[in-house]
Amino acid sequence: MTQQAVDLQIGGMTCASCAARIEKKLNRMPGVQASVNYATEKAHVVLPEGTEVAAAIATVEATGYTATLPRPILEPARPPDTDPAAGGAGEPALDPEVASLRRRLVISAALTLPVLVLAMVAPLQFDNWQWLSLTLAAPVVVWGAWPFHRAAWTNLRHGAATMDTLISLGVLAAFGWSLYALFFGGAGMPDMRMTFRLLPEPGAGADEIYLEVAAAVTVFILAGRYFEARAKKRSGAALRALMDMGAKDVSVLREGREQRVPVDQLVVGDRFVVRPGEKIATDGQVIEGASAVDASLLTGEPVPIEVGPGDAVTGATVNAGGRLVVRATRIGTDTQLAQMARLVEAAQSGKAPVQRLADRVSAVFVPVVIALAVGTLGFWLGAGAGAEAAFTAAVAVLIIACPCALGLATPTALLVGTGRGAQLGILIKGPEVLESTRRVDTIVLDKTGTITTGRMTLVEVIPGAGTDEAELLRLAGALEHASEHPVAAAIVDGARDRVGDLPAVESFVSTQGLGVHAVVDGHAVAAGRASWLAQEWAQPLDAELDRARRDAESAGRTVIAVGWDGAARGLLVVADTVKPTSAQAIAELRGLGLRPVLLTGDNAAAARAVAAEVGIDPADVIAEVLPADKVRTVADFQHRHAIVAMVGDGVNDAAALAQADLGLAMGTGTDVAIEASDLTLVRGDLRAAVDAIRLSRRTLGTIKGNLFWAFAYNVAALPLAMAGLLNPLIAGAAMAFSSVFVVSNSLRLRRFKAVSGRTA
Repeated sequence: MTQQAVDLQIGGMTCASCAARIEKKLNRMPGVQASVNYATEKAHVVLPEGTEVAAAIATVEATGYTATLPRPILEPARPPDTDPAAGGAGEPALDPEVASLRRRLVISAALTLPVLVLAMVAPLQFDNWQWLSLTLAAPVVVWGAWPFHRAAWTNLRHGAATMDTLISLGVLAAFGWSLYALFFGGAGMPDMRMTFRLLPEPGAGADEIYLEVAAAVTVFILAGRYFEARAKKRSGAALRALMDMGAKDVSVLREGREQRVPVDQLVVGDRFVVRPGEKIATDGQVIEGASAVDASLLTGEPVPIEVGPGDAVTGATVNAGGRLVVRATRIGTDTQLAQMARLVEAAQSGKAPVQRLADRVSAVFVPVVIALAVGTLGFWLGAGAGAEAAFTAAVAVLIIACPCALGLATPTALLVGTGRGAQLGILIKGPEVLESTRRVDTIVLDKTGTITTGRMTLVEVIPGAGTDEAELLRLAGALEHASEHPVAAAIVDGARDRVGDLPAVESFVSTQGLGVHAVVDGHAVAAGRASWLAQEWAQPLDAELDRARRDAESAGRTVIAVGWDGAARGLLVVADTVKPTSAQAIAELRGLGLRPVLLTGDNAAAARAVAAEVGIDPADVIAEVLPADKVRTVADFQHRHAIVAMVGDGVNDAAALAQADLGLAMGTGTDVAIEASDLTLVRGDLRAAVDAIRLSRRTLGTIKGNLFWAFAYNVAALPLAMAGLLNPLIAGAAMAFSSVFVVSNSLRLRRFKAVSGRTA
């Protein structure tokens, strides 16, 4: 039987239980297999032959949510609009959903503040103040809390209860009882004042209003939802960043003339020109010219690849040398860039749905609280206590259980933790990230740009017998200065640092992929591969220099042989050097209980040399892997029940970062890697990864502590409320106190210190 796999964009989910409900409904369709991801708001659905996509969409809509087919991966993104309120001209406008939440939050907070002040500060209570409070609180309760009321109604229609149910019930109960007290009790009298009593008096509930409770709960929960929605909307940014990497237009050869056309007008077989410094428009084959192609954006490796006629080149790589004419072999969704985009999307969609702690507990907590409130009302009515006393006790149950502190537990700790992280150069993208840091036991490290600097550097000068080191550097540096190759640039920088100004060059000639030669200070100087010097210039290395060359190459370094006046004179060794702090960072990661693994596309010799320098076991070195292999390597660790963190900086790391349980991107790397990760390390220092994991674990611990105390207040006070010993006003005060405690506990994260000694 043929199957069709499709991804649907889901709208309207408010918590992880929504995702579970949609998944359950889809899986009830005959032959359908579905997985719904709350974090990315996508459903991956496998449909059997004969089942239309429209049927799956209809099932989702019948469950109370929306479903649409997402935009194709490589469809050109529209230019971003600008929204001055979103942060200034030129910045992308806020997502409509996030903008709506922000507007609701700002207006509700402005209306709630005077209501809170009037209720809490008795001397400010003037005659008829309660009617002003009602005027201000009513829009907050009706319009501000509308998303919760709507979600609660949707859940009710499907026989389910979530946090939205409890929020809506608590807000409406407090507001409804306030209306009753104002219009039918004594709370509407002009001289009414709010007084605190520890124990409720029979019938006293008719003289009290709880408008500040209804409004404050709405504002607190809206704030949490707003910050969560902002973080969640970043999930598609990795794919947009991949799209932005490609060339936008291209010089196509048609009828013997060059013409500039948009890249989406290319067809397979077109010949196009790539000048030095330009991006290659699409995957193709070189038919004319020779050059060095900088593929570091895709491969992460710093040494450019030499190409000539017949060689394949990849779209979005950069031509670092001469002019190339390329024939397009793959375009659009068939290119390597598009395949990488699909890898990132598949890895993101494959993550387990986010099961936030509050939502897990609410699945049991919400129905229990509702049952207790109804039971309390029934008990006191049956005991003859009167309708007002019974309703007062029932409202107290709902208010003390209303999840104000619960709603603050995650966002406040997250805000303080992420704020402190930002000071230390660590960006945490959302609450779901934190749980992964606690469970991680294996950390996979990319080599280039993560452990090493990612730049070629002159690391060793080896003069031959009778050759002066300064003279070797001066002549070779001058010769390489005329070359555009990145290895040549490393030699020039090293020569200038050690010998100063370099002499002029005459009759410069470059032999692509082999070496260069010219006249410098009257000497015929050649530099390049040792075999080229020996064969073309009859300047073989002597035994000592050849041994040094083999040693350097076995350590994964690049060796340039230099000769002049008929003899080989020495060697220049170039390598991507290890960052000074990497060894300390590896030791610190071990101290956190993590197993470091080196994963790189570079050759095995270079990888082993770097691993030995920073203290990674040789058995934990995996070299010469392609981008897709990086994803498979991470998945293999996960299949062996390891919880994997991945640290990388290149486009080639993006899919692996998304596949890992925890992705950490070096902020000095590419936008694609940063967007595909869970944590971004703004500094290029690997010790920031240690700080990121420590801070994330500390933040998660704070969230758990907040959740414990938020529930502890509720659980401790619920029996008092049910027994009629807790005035709803005191219940509201206790709820507010639990919120203050949660915020104070979160603020302790500001004292977190980095291992690198950085304070801000």
